[in-house]
Amino acid sequence: MAKKPPPSFPTREQIATFIRESPVPVGKREVARAFSITGNDRMLLKKVLRELESDGTIDRGRKRKVAKPGSLPEIAVVEVTEIDSDGEPVGAPAVWKEPGKPPRILLAPDRPGSPSVATGERVLARLRRVGPNLYEGRVIRKLGGPANRVLGVYDLSGDGGVLRPTDRKHRQEYRIEKRDAAGAKPGDLVLAEIIRAPRLGLHSARVIELLGSTGNPRSISLISIYTNDIPTEFPAAALEQAEKAKPVALGKRKDLRGIPLVTIDGADARDFDDAVFAEPDPDPANPGGWHLMVAIADVAHYVRPGDALDKSAFERGNSVYFPDRVVPMLPEALSNDLCSLRPHEDRACMAVHMWVDARGRKLKHRFVRGLMRSAARLTYEQAQAAMDGRPDETTTPLLDSVLKPLYGAYKALDEARRARGTLELDLAERQVVLGEDGRVAAIRLRDRFDSHKLIEEFMILANVCAAETIESLRLPCMYRVHDEPDPEKLEGLREVLHGIEVNLARGQVITPKQFNGILRQVKDGPNEQMVNQLVLRSQAQAVYSPDNLGHFGLALQRYAHFTSPIRRYSDLLVHRALIRGLKLGTGALSDEELPRFNEMGEHISITERRAAHAERDAIDRFVTAFMADRVGASFEGRINGVTRFGLFVTLDETGADGFIPIRTLPADYYDHDEAHHRLIGRARGLTLTMGDRVEVRLAEADQVTGGLLFELLGGGTQGAAGGPLTGKRSVRKLQRGKPPAARGKGGRQGGKKAPKRGR
Repeated sequence: MAKKPPPSFPTREQIATFIRESPVPVGKREVARAFSITGNDRMLLKKVLRELESDGTIDRGRKRKVAKPGSLPEIAVVEVTEIDSDGEPVGAPAVWKEPGKPPRILLAPDRPGSPSVATGERVLARLRRVGPNLYEGRVIRKLGGPANRVLGVYDLSGDGGVLRPTDRKHRQEYRIEKRDAAGAKPGDLVLAEIIRAPRLGLHSARVIELLGSTGNPRSISLISIYTNDIPTEFPAAALEQAEKAKPVALGKRKDLRGIPLVTIDGADARDFDDAVFAEPDPDPANPGGWHLMVAIADVAHYVRPGDALDKSAFERGNSVYFPDRVVPMLPEALSNDLCSLRPHEDRACMAVHMWVDARGRKLKHRFVRGLMRSAARLTYEQAQAAMDGRPDETTTPLLDSVLKPLYGAYKALDEARRARGTLELDLAERQVVLGEDGRVAAIRLRDRFDSHKLIEEFMILANVCAAETIESLRLPCMYRVHDEPDPEKLEGLREVLHGIEVNLARGQVITPKQFNGILRQVKDGPNEQMVNQLVLRSQAQAVYSPDNLGHFGLALQRYAHFTSPIRRYSDLLVHRALIRGLKLGTGALSDEELPRFNEMGEHISITERRAAHAERDAIDRFVTAFMADRVGASFEGRINGVTRFGLFVTLDETGADGFIPIRTLPADYYDHDEAHHRLIGRARGLTLTMGDRVEVRLAEADQVTGGLLFELLGGGTQGAAGGPLTGKRSVRKLQRGKPPAARGKGGRQGGKKAPKRGR
């Protein structure tokens, strides 16, 4: 008969509960210490642990440590599955054989504000359970070795050189022998090939391409181009095909040259692929209604399915726009010439006639393939100035006959948009202004006029017409899909709104109008910026797909991109489908393309995200270059993101984004209240919430990686000191972070430490 355990010995259930609730797997020693088990009782503990393992109550893993069934080991291989809305990598176990979904693993970034790893990479990480099916992970090392090539800045070091990568998540520096430097000078931007990976010391690399000096302002966008693998060179066959292209004759096309179509674009626009026209509808059955036209460059005439131009355009997916250059989807012979609707030149086009009533509701539409001649190239500022009573020599003759009807039609479309209830987010866009020397002269918020909105509404209506027509023809359509918000994200938003006494009701179908009502409630209040950001983050990402899910943000049942085939491959596919279905001539969608729509949708969605990331990265790098000589200066800003590792801040003056590492916050323990997007100091009660106004000092502007680091000078709210929030994640300060009572005898006391450069 088994010997009964002594009274002081924990029960079997107590031991099992301790193991289940431990954030990390534990060994016999940790269990014994927790229950003060000593002497011969250790043998009894060993027997109990064996029984718990045999009946499946616990699992035994690495180094004989135990945990509840399905728990991850303390150290495991993790595959990165996504980058979340805060820019933090999220992963899952590389091997998962248990039933059900694998746990989520939140990975700490190597560099504040930048993911340490990219989607698809595998890392070795130290794990800690922080909730049901949720772990935190600290990356120990990447697996599989670094990429074969690396972009970086060359500098001298000892008897050779050293390469510092421009990628924020690439921490490894590389030694370059003199014979492998290819004539690089200190400060040169170079592309290098990794040639050796020694067990100790720096890896070695060999320069294979000199890209210019980092002192040249054009190197800024070049870094973003190379870092994001943006194709820059066209195949010779594509260039040859573009150079041989000729202007189009009228032939069987509709002659639209007598219609005063105009282009309205940004002052810095390099290509003009859409033109607009409007007039009052003469039909007495449509009083107050309008006849509108949108004409788009006929790219499908020049780029045929499967030819050299088509293959290179598909590879790129879209054009990529930087402050100092464009990486076009099509060679300049097309994008800046034959497919650009330049004023007073005959150009092939696809056009749509649209008729709307006085309230902007579409009555009918008709597509034609035509030949047009733009009456003028206008800028947004120029068109708006004319309507505001300041016409110039170009707009004066167009004011009554062209511009006023355009604005009249726009007002009708705007009324229809408001009635439909599209999502109305108030988000500013930064504009980098370059001087004649190519350096940043200013960073400012981009102006937004009614002329911008006019073009947007005309294009949206044309896109709707394209989707409706292709669908009616029973042909595949490359829809622009924006799905409804994810229920989990909505629940997080609902919690935050509840905390500021704003209601987002449960149990009803969510619509953009409901979001707009919430945004109106917080407008001009202290929570306006925070709520705008959170509503944006709650939205699904728009993608291209042949499966129509509608467009939630625009409150439209069907939507496709038709208006920019010069710069978006999706629009070219839409043009081809229209040409095929309406029998408008050559350049139609081919039989070979029909079964590939799913694959093509996925590809161009990826290239779109790649381009957007490259454009944001370049803007960040230009802003960092602009801020580099202002290190030490103080700025006003607003918290736009809160993570376990610190705060993201956007400056008022420039819109620059930077990071405040948690180690530099006023000395305290900070609890991360994830649901309410805030950090709360335990000892002093300082609360820092998304949307809070703050004053910061610029501590570092790293021009190689394009990152800004700030130190907090003031802001947030001072609440009552107290213990940790129940059920919230506790964040331990890495520097100066422990309250005095928590420090051991050997703890560091006082003394301000400058923040480390975060990479």
